[in-house]
Amino acid sequence: MKKTLITLAVLAAATGVAQAQSSVVIYGTVDAGFVSERGGKAGTVNKIDSGIASASRIGFKGTEDLGSGLSALFVLESGFKVDSGSQEGDALFGRQAYVGLSSKTAGTVTLGRQYTPWYNTLSKVADPFAAGYSGSAKNLFPAATTRTSNTVLYTSPNFGGFDADVAYSAGNNGQESLVSSKIGRQMGASAGYTNGPLNARVAYNATSNEATAQGSARNWLVAANYDFTVVKAYAAYGVNKGANSSLRNNGNVDFYNTASRGGFSDDSTTALIGATVPVGPAGTVMASVIHVNDKSGINADANQFALGYSYALSKRTSTYASYAKISNKNNAGYTVGNNSNVGSGDQAFNVGVRHSF
Repeated sequence: MKKTLITLAVLAAATGVAQAQSSVVIYGTVDAGFVSERGGKAGTVNKIDSGIASASRIGFKGTEDLGSGLSALFVLESGFKVDSGSQEGDALFGRQAYVGLSSKTAGTVTLGRQYTPWYNTLSKVADPFAAGYSGSAKNLFPAATTRTSNTVLYTSPNFGGFDADVAYSAGNNGQESLVSSKIGRQMGASAGYTNGPLNARVAYNATSNEATAQGSARNWLVAANYDFTVVKAYAAYGVNKGANSSLRNNGNVDFYNTASRGGFSDDSTTALIGATVPVGPAGTVMASVIHVNDKSGINADANQFALGYSYALSKRTSTYASYAKISNKNNAGYTVGNNSNVGSGDQAFNVGVRHSF
């Protein structure tokens, strides 16, 4: 009850600010649908799920012009579950919470909880499903952190189509004084080029394994998409080295209901090819194929085939349907999830509605 009252108070206060200042905007997404999962130890699982195509959220963002090309900005974003009405996670603004300064000539610096450069490259450049639906690239690409807390992020201005960003995230996990301040520390960067129909980017992320004296988990990702008008083509290739570099997004659950599991690789690659095809004035077909090549000796490879369709009922509302199937080798244990949930089996179908405001 206390958490609910605090949430309502924050929303009410933010709404008052939004009415008083045009620089503050309230935005959000409400996404829910029917999901059918098969092929896991629980058998067939049918449910109403939240955040299938895009995570359900409500957010507040604002800017203030400070003069001379300088401005202040902030974002506060909270996730929730449409199927139950509950808050997503324990943190009130667990999705994003940052403040910063932006210069038209020098770039932008923000501090707080933010998306990593690696994840932005995966979701915005590499994946035709934009990390959502049953075809989400998150099903097979490693679980490099989506967001990091205690982060300082620098984003450069755009120079003739080129831009870059660099992020540093302190561990701050409560163990610094007992073990090492490097525990959980992350460093990431990306650089990209956009010119007309071409969008290309390379990203890197490193996570410290200081607690286990295993060095760092290192993830590289190269991605590009090109819009041919009649079809938009996507391609991506990732290299993952070091302990915990290839963690599954499902947490390596006991997928097969057996003591034998695929295990965690410390040397793998992940490749994707895909496309989106406009159909009529409001429809879009999405498709992708993803392959995981485990080079660690476990040989826990996997392939995912995915197909989806989205239809825009308006600028803010769309309906969708998608299906994906994963073929796991040697008990690899990857599962078909969506934008918000990891799934329970090796195949899933979903159909739903998404509204943005």
